Amino acid sequence: MNEDEIKIGVLLSKFLKNNNLEKGLEKVDAKDAWYKIMKNGVSNYTTDVHLKNKTLYVSLSSSTLREELSYGKEKIINLLNEALEKDAIKKIVLR
Repeated sequence: MNEDEIKIGVLLSKFLKNNNLEKGLEKVDAKDAWYKIMKNGVSNYTTDVHLKNKTLYVSLSSSTLREELSYGKEKIINLLNEALEKDAIKKIVLR
């Protein structure tokens, strides 16, 4: 990275923070991370994903898949937080 890239990154971070846009961006990132990590097998059955107060709400059209995923919530949380490069998700609610 050169010096200009670092300055732009710092300016962008300050802009997001000053305009209270971090939470909105975090919501979009969490949704993108879900679809990226879960791939087509789960994504095809996902009808909605949204983040609120560090809880990721995921609506699924398959009750069987919902049950299957419920056993691996901790692992999913860890994978998502790793993809987001921050501790953005504390809990997952599968509906």
